[in-house]
Amino acid sequence: MARSLVLDGESLVAPGEIRRAARRFAAPKPGELVVAKAELALSLDVSMRQFKSGVEPGVIIERLTDALHQLRRRFHADVWDVIVPIAQSHPVAHYLHQDPLTRWSFEKPRGYSGDARLLDFIYGRPEIEDVVASSSHLGRSIYAYTRNASSSVAVRERRDILARRVDQIASVQPGSTEILAIASGHLREGPLSRALGTGSIKRWVALDQDPMSVGTVARDFAGTSVEAVNGSVKSLLGGRQALGMFDFVYAAGLYDYLPDAVAVKLTRKCLGMLKPGGTFLFANFSPETDVDGYMETFMNWALLLRSEREMGAIAHESVRGTDAEVSVWSGSNRSIVYCEIERKS
Repeated sequence: MARSLVLDGESLVAPGEIRRAARRFAAPKPGELVVAKAELALSLDVSMRQFKSGVEPGVIIERLTDALHQLRRRFHADVWDVIVPIAQSHPVAHYLHQDPLTRWSFEKPRGYSGDARLLDFIYGRPEIEDVVASSSHLGRSIYAYTRNASSSVAVRERRDILARRVDQIASVQPGSTEILAIASGHLREGPLSRALGTGSIKRWVALDQDPMSVGTVARDFAGTSVEAVNGSVKSLLGGRQALGMFDFVYAAGLYDYLPDAVAVKLTRKCLGMLKPGGTFLFANFSPETDVDGYMETFMNWALLLRSEREMGAIAHESVRGTDAEVSVWSGSNRSIVYCEIERKS
């Protein structure tokens, strides 16, 4: 049973709300739902036959993820909303949920999507090795594919980018650099930072609303300059977190769940917490993500996908009337978009 964790209720959106937030205004075409259901049924039934016939799992998942991606892209959001639960209740889920990564995402033991332990499956951390080892042979074979899917590769690259950026910023003022990670999870970029290891960071605040993540950070980084703090977007925007000023503030996976209006509010808040010359970085999964259909169905992991243009729009709305420089770019496989804002004064 999923543990009870109450999200802040105002800023973060759940899977069904994410799909509604992304809905287009035009109505579906007549007959579109019938066609979508038929195509979905055919694709899922083919996957079932392939599993029963012993086809190599990676081949099955690759074909299925592409089919779901095309369905999500081609059909109206209202139609996609209807076929998501149909896919989730199909018998093929019995095979797919043997993968510990897919199963953890779908069952949400921590009560919400994209939690820090899920990312540990993507990172291949030692903490999840026993769970993987106890999975079925089929589950481990599917996991070998899902942990190396484009989205997973992008998440690991995101972790590495953050660690490098921390080191770059810390190299300018060694020993006095102050950093804030919002929705930090387990702060897995921390051990990759040379600056943290050499004591070049004065303070690295890891803010998260999940007490389990806060506890993990407090334990893993005891004796370092990392401070684990419990707090949410709501508490941050409400001014209840007196955290100080920072040289670098970042939010790695949070914006995937924030409506535009909240994203702008949070961005403005973060810019206000920067020292002159400080930098704010936020990241977001992109519409170019090619496993979005699989994530939303069998992983029940829906995201608000944003393009470079949409990320730039949030940034430029947020910096209006301030002296700041905005840069937007995509990761190597274009599954994640990054936006960095430097406060000039």
